[in-house]
Amino acid sequence: MPLLRPTRRELFKIAAAMPALTLPLAARADLGKPAMDNPTRFSFSLGDAQMTILSDGYLELPVGGLGVNVEPVEVQNFLSSYFLSPETNYSHTNHLLVEIGEAKVLVDVGSGDRFLPTAGRLLANLDAAGIDPATITHVVITHAHPDHIWGIRDEFDEAIFPDAQYFIGQDEHAYWMQDGLASQVPTEMQQFVVGAQNSINVEGADWTLLADGQEVVPGLRVIATPGHTPGHLSVVIESAGQQFMALGDSMNHAYMNFAKPDWYNGFDMDGAQTVATRRRLLDMAAADRIAVLGYHFPFPGVGHVMRDGDAYRFVPALWQFG
Repeated sequence: MPLLRPTRRELFKIAAAMPALTLPLAARADLGKPAMDNPTRFSFSLGDAQMTILSDGYLELPVGGLGVNVEPVEVQNFLSSYFLSPETNYSHTNHLLVEIGEAKVLVDVGSGDRFLPTAGRLLANLDAAGIDPATITHVVITHAHPDHIWGIRDEFDEAIFPDAQYFIGQDEHAYWMQDGLASQVPTEMQQFVVGAQNSINVEGADWTLLADGQEVVPGLRVIATPGHTPGHLSVVIESAGQQFMALGDSMNHAYMNFAKPDWYNGFDMDGAQTVATRRRLLDMAAADRIAVLGYHFPFPGVGHVMRDGDAYRFVPALWQFG
C-alpha cells in the first residue's frame, strides 16, 4: 500500500508557490462570520430511524492538499468557479447520530482538543442538542485520522463514552497498529500514527473489528471503502425501504469529488484506490437514489447524487421544519 504521496511537506511547498501559479480570478462574494452562533445540529427521519447531524467544528487547511494529481492552477480555478477560496480549504465536520430500534449509534468521535483549535466541539454540541453521552450505545469509527478518532479520550485518557460498544474496520485496525509503523511513514505523519494508536488503545474501549458488509445493529451495516485509508469504512442505514450512506472521508469535497471524481488529495493514502472507491459509491448512490452524508461537506452535509454526463453533482437535501 503506497504511503501518502506526495508528503505534507511537499504539499505545503506547493501551497506556498501557488500565488505565482494563479491566473487572474474574479472576486468572490464571501459571506462573513455571524454575530452569534449558527445552529450546530440538523435532524430528520429515514423510515423508522431518527437521524441527527452534529458538528464538531471546522478545519482550515491549505488548498495545496486538494487535487494533487493535477496542476495546482486547475484546482484553484475550479474552486474559484464555485465561489470558494483558491487558498484555504474550509471544511465542516459532520457527525451522524442514528437512533434505530433500541440503539443510538454515533459515527466517529471528532478530534477533541488534540488537533486543530477550530474543531473538537462535538461534546458541547451533543449537550446543546439535549443528548446525554451516556445514552449512546454504539460508536463506529470510519477511519483513524485525527479529526475522526482523536476525540475518543477525555482528560484522564479514558473513553468518553464508557458504556458504548466500539467498532472499527479490521483492516483499519491492522494498518494503524502495525509494529514500527511510525518509523515507516514520513516524519510529519508520525504524530498521526502515535495519535491513532493512543486512541485505539484508550482505556474503556473494547473494540469489535468489522468486515465488509457486517451489521452493527439491525438496519445499520458498514461497507469497505478503502483508499483514503487502507481500512476506511462507510456506514449504510436502511429503514422502511429507504437507504442512507455516511461516507466518512471516502468523499470529502461536495463539488470537486463530484465534478472531478478522478482527482485525489494528499491525504488519500492510495490515490488510485480512492478514485475507484469514489466512482463505485457515486454510481451506487445515483442509481439507487441513496441519500448521502459527507463528513466534510458544507453543514449539514446531507444530499443526493445526480449523474452529469461522465461526472456527477451533489444536490443538497431539502430541509423540512417540524
